[in-house]
Amino acid sequence: MKKVFIVRFLIITLFLSVLGCTTPYDYQSSSAYEDVIVIEATITNQNKTHEVKVTRAYKLDEKTPTFETNATVFVTDNMGNKYDFKQNAENYTSVAPFQAAPDRQYQLHVRTKDGRDYVSTTEKLPQQTDIESVEAKAKTKNNQLGIEITVNSTDPTNSSHYYRYEYEETYKVVAPKWYPQKAVSVFYAPGSNPPGKVVFEDRTTEARICYLSQNSNDLILTSTSDLSEDKVINFPVRFIASTDPIIRNRYSILVKQYVQNLAAHTFFATLKEISNIGSILSQTQPGFFYGNIQSVANPKEKVIGYFDVSSYSEKRIFFNFTDLLNGQPFPNYQYECPSPIPDISKGEYVFKYCFSQDPLLECQGDVILNLLASGIKVYYPTELPNNYILYPVECGDCTSFSSNIKPPFWID
Repeated sequence: MKKVFIVRFLIITLFLSVLGCTTPYDYQSSSAYEDVIVIEATITNQNKTHEVKVTRAYKLDEKTPTFETNATVFVTDNMGNKYDFKQNAENYTSVAPFQAAPDRQYQLHVRTKDGRDYVSTTEKLPQQTDIESVEAKAKTKNNQLGIEITVNSTDPTNSSHYYRYEYEETYKVVAPKWYPQKAVSVFYAPGSNPPGKVVFEDRTTEARICYLSQNSNDLILTSTSDLSEDKVINFPVRFIASTDPIIRNRYSILVKQYVQNLAAHTFFATLKEISNIGSILSQTQPGFFYGNIQSVANPKEKVIGYFDVSSYSEKRIFFNFTDLLNGQPFPNYQYECPSPIPDISKGEYVFKYCFSQDPLLECQGDVILNLLASGIKVYYPTELPNNYILYPVECGDCTSFSSNIKPPFWID
């Protein structure tokens, strides 16, 4: 999503401002760092709780930005309305839901805890344009077979022109080594021989079928300004390789369309252009580039970020792997869960269930008890007498890395 994208690459902008040219530079973290405020916000015509992120820039050798706490954040419009935001763990959200209206102008205000005021330019809601369709088709891209997801949209008023896309994808996970009974270690008193036993309990919660969701983290932009008609035709928003496990079963994608104005499009296009760190030493270094937010007291202060007012539309589709790639090999599961060779009695997955100190018996009862108790392995049945197959927990219990709660929008 856009907010994640800015956080990921904001330091590159600062780094470019330090370089300023293509002269070779021996990077040192402390010399390139500037403590710059980062303000990110998008409000739309959705009636919802909107979000503003206020952070500080961070060094290239750091992983996350510092959240700016105790700031005063609000949005105003030209009708005298004020929309207050409250602080949460990592962002500020509007106290009450609201939506941007087409006949108003909006402005973002931020005051930090040290009394510095920042304000955006006034922004208007662009033309509302709905997504007409989202389509998924098999396609070979860069010699890789996969599924390309495209979007279509038309503005008959010929006034939208600038589009940004995000997506949220959700997919079904089916654990291949799920067993309706769970093997549980029961330990006896210390010093007992054997030290314990394995009992089997019927599972009472879903552990075979789960769901995972993830958001896009790229800037996906397009423009129709150079076309005779304001039409987005088969614009690709996502390509998924046929070997990707996320389409192994059933898959859904929610495509989100934001109509922006020219200034917003230019800002995000510039951000995207310099997002590849390999371009830092290229010939296209722009130096520091500003958004539409500035310091009230010091207009020359460097401020990263943008206050975006966009009209919004979304559309969701579902498909199964066989719907589009029937006859192709199914992708592997997210984790390695190979079937053991039947005639081996021990190894990475097969363990001998017995308790003895005799090395000739090669008993692994203690190992089995400890692995099951640790929660890192699950039992799967075998026809081999006195042998247990133990797989990584992810192979037999999908709740170890995903949710067993079916999303309310899910359609099987």
